[in-house]
Amino acid sequence: GRIDKPMLKAGRAYFKYKAKRNCWPKVRGVAMNPVEHPHGGGNHQHIGKASTVRRDTSAGRKVGLIAARRTGRLRGTKQQKPTEKE
Repeated sequence: GRIDKPMLKAGRAYFKYKAKRNCWPKVRGVAMNPVEHPHGGGNHQHIGKASTVRRDTSAGRKVGLIAARRTGRLRGTKQQKPTEKE
């Protein structure tokens, strides 16, 4: 396996992603101001409203879990059907 970590400094990551459009660094929505992102603003970094949004929501509000069928931690195990043995 690899002995050393590949990028120990942010400068190496900067030069790696410099040629590849606008993909680095990724700033979180909660770290932004409210004019820049729906999760932004507030006196401490929290989303502040439900992160699930409806499918028919306007385009600027569609961040987070879009039209989620289920949310939260998956608990329990998958039920497996018993296989028939001859």
